[in-house]
Amino acid sequence: MTDASLLAEKLIAAPSVTPATGPVFDVLEAMLEPLGFAVHRFIAGDAPDGPVENMFAVREGPPGSRHFAFAGHLDVVPPGDGWTSGPFAPERRDAPGGELLYGRGAVDMKGAIAAMVAAVVAVPPEAGTISFIITGDEEGPAIHGTRALIAFMRERGIRPDLCLVGEPTSVNRLGDMMKIGRRGSVNIWLEVEGTQGHVAYPQNADNPIPRLVAMLAEIDALTLDEGTDWFQPSNIEITDLEVGNPAHNVIPAKATARISIRFNDRHSGASLAETISDIAKRHGGAARPVISGEPFLTPPGAFSRLVASAIAAETGIEPEASTSGGTSDARFLKDLCPVIEFGLCNATMHKRDEAVAVDDLHALSRIYARIALAALHIRAG
Repeated sequence: MTDASLLAEKLIAAPSVTPATGPVFDVLEAMLEPLGFAVHRFIAGDAPDGPVENMFAVREGPPGSRHFAFAGHLDVVPPGDGWTSGPFAPERRDAPGGELLYGRGAVDMKGAIAAMVAAVVAVPPEAGTISFIITGDEEGPAIHGTRALIAFMRERGIRPDLCLVGEPTSVNRLGDMMKIGRRGSVNIWLEVEGTQGHVAYPQNADNPIPRLVAMLAEIDALTLDEGTDWFQPSNIEITDLEVGNPAHNVIPAKATARISIRFNDRHSGASLAETISDIAKRHGGAARPVISGEPFLTPPGAFSRLVASAIAAETGIEPEASTSGGTSDARFLKDLCPVIEFGLCNATMHKRDEAVAVDDLHALSRIYARIALAALHIRAG
């Protein structure tokens, strides 16, 4: 099997702060083409959220065979300062638990993509169709990334049977958690207009701040639900509050705030937006929602069992099936086919000195190979 750690080094060495284009895709294409993949690359979107590069690579199996997709992203968050080595200069260091590979994207998620590439070497072409759904815009607005890839696939009548996303889902050790769903996300901007005036003459003004405060108090008091069998309770968080008034003796003309809601499958983005809009109107304000994604659940069944079985075969542990955490591109991919997320330990993702255990990369490539082989022969239910 191809060495996943060496492949990860090559991907890490290609800087790809979101939105990613160019060299990092060249590196992945050079890995996949010798393995028999037809690689399709295209640019989507314009500034400020683009341009974004996307890749769909496919190795066709026999006619009528099943289609298993690996999905992920090559873009990374900005590295920040204070690294002990260059964030895009991969470096191996000895550690008490074994060798570590450092670099931005080692965990999230160039390491997982490297493990996917290494895995397909162990999957013979006659087993079925394998594809890679890879974007350069997961860490950013995610406007022109996986959604554009899904449109590309639909235009060509391409629909995988199952999809595995390589997000870093493991918590304390490789294999202890996989994600079978995610909560949805909606951000809502709130605004209350008033009338500017002198604080000594309030009868000539209309202060918007008390109305905004009352609006936020009512929103904050909402209990959306108590959770479900598979999801934690939905929650509303106030994430910004702004008046922007530099003068101490002026009643401002406008006050704004922003809330973020992470919600389970008892709700939709539209229903929550309507609830908040109604509250805003009662307080003389307005709401502008932006829905980032709807919740989804891949119910436990054959797919989750085969993933768990592959993990247990290599690690000896049974993964927890979870829906915790933030959003991922699985929120879009679930419209194509059943999707599960599984990947590396997430302790250092988005941090300085992001690092992955080299042994985990090798084990992950073996797990991915087992999953792909099983998925090409087993129908999920």
